[in-house]
Amino acid sequence: MIMNRRALLGAASAATAMATLPAEARWDRTVRYPDPAIEVLDPAFARLRLFNAEVEQLWTGARWSEGPVWFGDMRSVFWSDIPNDRILRWDEASGRVHVFRRNANFPNGNTRDREGRLITCEHDARRVTRTEHDGRITVLAERFEGKRLNSPNDAVVAADGAVWFTDPPWGINGVYEGTTRSDPELPTNVYRLDPASGALAVVAGDVRNPNGLAFSPDQRRLFLMNGGADPRQILVYDVTENGTRLGNRRVFYQCQAGDTPDGFRCDTEGNLWCGWGMGEGKDGVLVLNTDGKPVLRIHLPERCANLCFGGARRNRLFMAASKGLYSVYVGAQGAGLG
Repeated sequence: MIMNRRALLGAASAATAMATLPAEARWDRTVRYPDPAIEVLDPAFARLRLFNAEVEQLWTGARWSEGPVWFGDMRSVFWSDIPNDRILRWDEASGRVHVFRRNANFPNGNTRDREGRLITCEHDARRVTRTEHDGRITVLAERFEGKRLNSPNDAVVAADGAVWFTDPPWGINGVYEGTTRSDPELPTNVYRLDPASGALAVVAGDVRNPNGLAFSPDQRRLFLMNGGADPRQILVYDVTENGTRLGNRRVFYQCQAGDTPDGFRCDTEGNLWCGWGMGEGKDGVLVLNTDGKPVLRIHLPERCANLCFGGARRNRLFMAASKGLYSVYVGAQGAGLG
């Protein structure tokens, strides 16, 4: 249901119209502190839970939420609603959700580049794009060695401006998160897009169905979700050759049967905040310390696919979880972009 329509705020979205969407049924809010939805697993990391901060449901009404990214200049979170083929925007000042872009090629992961522009992985167009400051869309990558990409899933931007992204086939496996079922033309690689030349290079070709990825705060390590393993794994690589290659692959966290990590981000201390599911007691966020030990869990009523840090001090965690968008203030600050 569309309540009203107006010009989209912000230079980066000047060419797009938006619609205000109503919030649907709200999740019951906590009536006591500390919020019982935030579970400390290791007392040494109790500081990550703020005693008087609750998990808030900001909005519900999506089909499958993914790829949140914080835009501090607009005090907004942008995220994807893949099956509904749109990018949504939650506005911190008003608390309202708007449609940022319709017919968005079934978008998945989003991030920002070093100039503050929106980077988006598009399932249906099988490409990675950049939204310019004037609203134009630039294609960054859609082919490798003459073959079409599968369905870019998640992306991060390194300190040197390179765009790193994963390319599993899930967006072309059916017609729910895209319009056409297609066979993959390429292996499920992880790519690096050089910021100067625009050349695309495979940085990891040894993972079947890679998904979420994130750099450590010093960008010396890259974390990668191995979606082809059963049970799934979170891998970690050393970033080598002046930030252009990966090496020394090892398992950072071995999941248990039924665990489904997805997207993740690091805080400034190097802890890894992971979107998690699937099933009773597992849906939400799991935080791993630098040794890969679970130290905190945030319980949600639905699976969290991806997350980002935002707010004026980057200490507000935003969680894209199935139908909704949630947030909670935490005792940590996000590292890097997006």
